[in-house]
Amino acid sequence: MSTQQDWIKILTDCKDNVGKAIKPHLKTLNEPQPDLGMGAGGDPMKPVDLAAEKTIVDTLQKHGISFSLISEESGFEEYGNNPKECFITIDPIDGTTNLLRGLPFYASSIAVSRKPVITEVYAALVTDLYHDTTYIAQEGTGAYRDGKRIKTSQITSLQKAVIGMDLNTYKGAEITHKITDLIQQTRHIRHYGANALELCYVANGITDAFVDIRGKLRTTDVAAGFLIIKESGGIVTGVDNQTINVKLDPKQTLKMIASGNTKIHETILGLVKP
Repeated sequence: MSTQQDWIKILTDCKDNVGKAIKPHLKTLNEPQPDLGMGAGGDPMKPVDLAAEKTIVDTLQKHGISFSLISEESGFEEYGNNPKECFITIDPIDGTTNLLRGLPFYASSIAVSRKPVITEVYAALVTDLYHDTTYIAQEGTGAYRDGKRIKTSQITSLQKAVIGMDLNTYKGAEITHKITDLIQQTRHIRHYGANALELCYVANGITDAFVDIRGKLRTTDVAAGFLIIKESGGIVTGVDNQTINVKLDPKQTLKMIASGNTKIHETILGLVKP
């Protein structure tokens, strides 16, 4: 088993190599981007997704890691002599549509866990691939942005807060009535299109909360972000205010509210209908 310090180096190596691997694809964004079938998470795979995934796997293998891969693209794969030694949950490119359209908000997300459940994640990295900004955390040691420790926001008023909210669904009528009260009382609502990075914005105090009650959000998107929020002092629960302890699986979805502090979390919970 790798030590905690090893994981900082390994995950950083992964993100450096992903950055290099996607550069050729960034030069061809004006050309047609073929679909390479459906990924394990249910979205069409693009060449840039598979290039990022292959690079992460290759980097882990070069470090001699035995692991079970849980990927939004390829699903479940086992590597090494002892693949149950750790579980690596990845979304190689979170925000592929943003990347392909030239929108500057997409990331790579990697989480390391003892078991394939979200509460067992003990090392995590999310890297903003456009701005070359990296968020990293280890269990019990805090969360960091480019080497500097980060903390969540202490803003408690919805009038002052910036709230991320994902409403990207074909079934909008099924959820809008559940969050109407929250929308009416929130002055600044944002959504950027890469939820792994949205969670890191909450962890870093850039935004004050993030709400996703669609039931479409996959654990592969947020496995790393969950630990980063926790280690930065934030709170993540379900809409029922219960701990989220779901399995890490490309098809596993969840509903969640992530907040910078207890007071604003309680306010949001009080406005969202179950």
